[in-house]
Amino acid sequence: MEMKTAVDLIWENRKYATDDPKEVLSHLNEEIAESLKALLKGDSDKARRELEDALSCIFIALRVFDVDIEEAIERQIVQMKKRYDKLMIFKKDKVEIYVDGTLKGGWTIWGEEDVKEAEKIAKEFGCKIIYS
Repeated sequence: MEMKTAVDLIWENRKYATDDPKEVLSHLNEEIAESLKALLKGDSDKARRELEDALSCIFIALRVFDVDIEEAIERQIVQMKKRYDKLMIFKKDKVEIYVDGTLKGGWTIWGEEDVKEAEKIAKEFGCKIIYS
């Protein structure tokens, strides 16, 4: 089944009739919350069912917001493929951070503890580390 057809079918068979974006997003949020609650209680089957209900809510919300589902998916794929090249260069007495080859910042290193903290930050933000 094509995505646009699926969205149309879900729209036609929705249980609540509203065009209010706040109400639609509130309903989506409720389904996600119920899924999480079920999962936290160890009921993965109910969590899946609630997540499927949330999927319908997403389609309804996209329709209310007049979002083309196929275009939205394509934009998301492009966004997800963007990989920012993050680099942290450790020099003798300082650290520099580069994103896509552009220097974004840095700070002075005073000792081994500073180096360890910078390495921790680099890992947290997915930076490649280079020692020079």
